[in-house]
Amino acid sequence: MFSHAMNVQNAYRSAGVDAEILGSSPHRLIKLLFDGALAYIAKARQHMLDNNVQAKSEAITRAIDIISRGLRASLDLEAGGQLAKSLDDLYEYIALQVLKGQMQNDPACLDEASRLLTELGDAWAQIGDRVGQ
Repeated sequence: MFSHAMNVQNAYRSAGVDAEILGSSPHRLIKLLFDGALAYIAKARQHMLDNNVQAKSEAITRAIDIISRGLRASLDLEAGGQLAKSLDDLYEYIALQVLKGQMQNDPACLDEASRLLTELGDAWAQIGDRVGQ
């Protein structure tokens, strides 16, 4: 368990999300990753609408980094079985949607990624609420 908690913290750090992580539970760190990815996707969408290509690209890069090197890296594919594999596949799809949005300059792709991340983040929050009770 300790090594998995360290993996989550390392994934969080490597994703470049700015926040205080010391003392945070692995559950809280994952919540912060969801929040960070959603924030960067929202920024990318706005920059896309404003035709600010550089800022859009930077936000897209950060969002994909959080999804790929944060959320995906935090999965324990060995211990998590099929659920972890399914989440890994879904995170990969979400990252590809963000990239597709970048390449096609299509906010609908970013909206799809945001919708899926929001649903996953909400489910994650509910798990935490139940565990905390």
